[in-house]
Amino acid sequence: MAYTIDPSHSLIEFSVKHMMVTTVKGRFKNFSGEVNIDEANPSASTVNVTIETASIDTGAEQRDAHLRGADFFDAEKYPAITFTSKKIEALGNERYRVTGDLTIHGVTREIPLEITREGVAKNPYGKQVQAFSTAFTLSRKDFGLEWNVALESGGWLVSDQVKISLEIEALEKVAAAA
Repeated sequence: MAYTIDPSHSLIEFSVKHMMVTTVKGRFKNFSGEVNIDEANPSASTVNVTIETASIDTGAEQRDAHLRGADFFDAEKYPAITFTSKKIEALGNERYRVTGDLTIHGVTREIPLEITREGVAKNPYGKQVQAFSTAFTLSRKDFGLEWNVALESGGWLVSDQVKISLEIEALEKVAAAA
C-alpha cells in the first residue's frame, strides 16, 4: 500500500553541540516523501524522503541564514537532502532496518536506520495512517560539511556529530479516479 508523508503531523529535527557544551536544536519545516509498504513481504517495501535545506529553522534567523549559506548546506546549490531505501529487513516487534542512500550537500552515503512502526490507525476521513520513528547520529564531515572554528579553550565551535530524529506519519494514498 502506498503512503505519503504528512508534514503537518511529522517532525524532522536535529541537535548538535555548540562550543562543546550547549545543545542547539533545529528542524526542517518543508519535506515530503513516499512509503510503499508490502505487509506480506517487508523487503519489497520502499521509502523515499526529500527535505528542503532552505527550510532549516533553529529559531535564530542569523544562524539559519549561515546554515543555508556556503559554509554549511549551500541551499542554492544543494536544495535538497534525500534518502532512498535500498533494502528493508523486518527485525520483529514492529522494528525494521532500512538501509538506503542519504545525500547531503551533494555527497551520498549508504546508512542503516533502525525504524520503529509506532502504530496503524484510520483517521476521521477513513484513510489509513501509519506512524514511524527513528533516531541516529551522523558525522557532518562525512557529507562535506566541514566549516568550524577552533576554540581558545580547545575543541570546536560546532560538533562534528549531529543527532537526527524523525517522527513520521504517513497517510494512505488514494488512487486517482479514471
